[in-house]
Parts: sequence; structure tokens; C-alpha cells
Amino acid sequence: MFKALLVEKDEAGATHASVQELGDDRLPEGEVTVAVEYSTLNYKDGLCIGPGGGLVRNYPHVPGIDFSGTVETSDDDRYKPGDKVVLTGWRVGEAHWGGYATRARVKADWLVPLPEALSTRDAMAVGTAGLTAMLAVMALEAHGLKTGQGPVLVTGAAGGVGSVATAILASLGHEVAAVTGRPETEDYLRDLGAASIVPRAELNETTKRPLESERWAGCVDAVGGAMLARVLGQLNYGASVASVGLAGGTDLPAKVIPFLLRGVNLLGIDSVMQPYDNRMKAWERIARDLPMDKLRAMIRPARLGDLPELGAEILNGQVRGRVVVDVAG
Repeated sequence: MFKALLVEKDEAGATHASVQELGDDRLPEGEVTVAVEYSTLNYKDGLCIGPGGGLVRNYPHVPGIDFSGTVETSDDDRYKPGDKVVLTGWRVGEAHWGGYATRARVKADWLVPLPEALSTRDAMAVGTAGLTAMLAVMALEAHGLKTGQGPVLVTGAAGGVGSVATAILASLGHEVAAVTGRPETEDYLRDLGAASIVPRAELNETTKRPLESERWAGCVDAVGGAMLARVLGQLNYGASVASVGLAGGTDLPAKVIPFLLRGVNLLGIDSVMQPYDNRMKAWERIARDLPMDKLRAMIRPARLGDLPELGAEILNGQVRGRVVVDVAG
């Protein structure tokens, strides 16, 4: 038997989530069975706990797009009982049962060995949000970002991706300008290493001018929409923005002029289907470059029974930092 947050749909189409005891015969197919220790909460998880958001294919369903734990059994030579592993992406928790359970069974290709410097709890403080943030920083570096070039902007800075991106960039020596629409998060962002705070309203309106004064040496953007369009016109010559989210909408009301006259780059960041080698590089960089003391300060602890309420909160933009779920707690 294992414990899980099970989401069920009734005949009227309404979903209901509750913690239940399930038999091991309910586990999906896969080469590796993991004793899950920790999971976390992302926007996608909020959708899957609640209305589904078009992400869940079949009910009943166990959400949780991230998890970390210890291998129990494995039919794949890469993993053996006792190995510490982490999983993010691959539509686990959406199309495949996920990490909101004390036991999970998945394909071996979806797992990554946990770096020795990280605990399973640390791994879920990082989670998909942290992995995405590191992939964004690596992409900016690959396109020329270096310290001393000027401030690096982080939009949606108080969210999961933005929080970790702020901490990583500051730790690497960059001057971080953090964008937030919540004044109460300013002290939190400065504790993460932000050198300055940019009010959301300052960037949240479109402008008819395709180019503005050069302000940013780079940007990790979790907002999209009008804000991303505005930032493109403010990037330094040859600078890049790593696009990681769409909190501000899916439309991009931008001009091509910044690309043509300033040679800026718009870099798309996907963490769901990243190849294994890229994941390994990112997790190694996380273990080396992410200040874990700052990451641990972001943590909001939770248990499986807290998730229905927390899922609603994250959909309403009310969750700050990183929720770490002790699934056995």
C-alpha cells in the first residue's frame, strides 16, 4: 500500500482531491519504483489538483510534476535500490501519475541521479522552477552574458523561477534588478541578492517606441506578454532574454526592430523535455552555484493534505518562494 493525493472526477465533471491509501497494483508501468520523500508545488500542479487545465488525460489521477526519493526496485542497470534520484518534467504528474504519493513508478529515462551535494529535500526546494531558472542562466551565458556588463533583469521575481534565478545570478556576481508588483516582497528579494527593485507597473505597459534606452545586460522573463515586449526594447546591444513563463499572457505585442538594430536574442527555455545530458549539467551547476542557505530560506513546508488549498493559492498568485511537500509527513 502507498499513500497518495488522488484527484477524482464525478459525473458532473467536477474534480475532488483527497489523500487515500492505494494498493501497489494501482501504480502505472515503468522500469523504476521510487520511494518518494519530497515533492513540490508548481502552477501546473495547481491546475492538476483542481480543474485539470487540459493537462490531465485520465481520472483518477495522482498529480505532482516533481519528486525526489530513493530507488526501491529497478529493471534498468543505471539505477539500483538505494540510489537517490530526482524527477522533473516528462509530463509526469499530468499524463502520468506523479509525485504526490509515497511511491511512484516511472521510466528510467525520466530520472536523474541526485548530486551528492544535494539532499532530497534540497532537490525539491529547487524542483522544476529551479531547474528552469538554471537552464535560463546557462542559456544567457551561452549567448555572451558575463558579470560586469550591467544589471540583469528578473521578471516575476518573487515566484518560484524568479526567486531561484535571482539567487543564482546574484551568487554568480551579477547585479540583479528584480521586478515585482507586490511591495511586501521587496525585503525577501533583497535577501535573495537583488540589488534593486523594479515596480511591475514600470514595465507592464506597451509603448509605441520600438526602442528605448539600453538598460539591461540580460533578462530572465517569467511573465511574457506586454512586459516581455517592453524588455526587448530596453536590452543592451547583443543582449538576450530567456523566456521561461507566461504569467502575463501568451501574446507578444512586440516589434522586430530590437532584433534588427540591436541584435538582441529571445531564447525559449523548456524544462519538460530537456535531454538527459542537459539536465545533468544543470543539476551539477545547481549543486555548485545555487546558494542553498538562500534557497532554504524560501521554503514553505507542506504535507499532502495541504495541497488542495495550496493548489488554489498558487493559481491565484498567492504563493511566494518554494513549497516543499513532505509526502510521508
